[in-house]
Amino acid sequence: MSEEFGSEFPTTIVLEDEEGNEFELEYLDSFEYNDGEYLVFLPTDVDEKDESYGLIILKSIEENGEEILATIDDEAELDAVYTRYMQILFEQQESEEGSLAEEEDE
Repeated sequence: MSEEFGSEFPTTIVLEDEEGNEFELEYLDSFEYNDGEYLVFLPTDVDEKDESYGLIILKSIEENGEEILATIDDEAELDAVYTRYMQILFEQQESEEGSLAEEEDE
């Protein structure tokens, strides 16, 4: 992950869209995929039961020499990135379950 969005990334951020609406997001994770850097968030100001609640994946891009977060407008890229992140979560879960099973065997 880049220095700008590295381990010092805040746990919540506030983003503003083109219309001036602000959104507070909770940082969950970051990962690299196909030479891109992606950050994963959850909205903090949306109820979990709301249909618009869910993961938000933004891409770290460089614009005018500055690193910024951008939405992923290409549907195919978004699907591929989401699928890769789900694979990462599944692999982490399997790894944690394997560690727990080893601890129980001892």
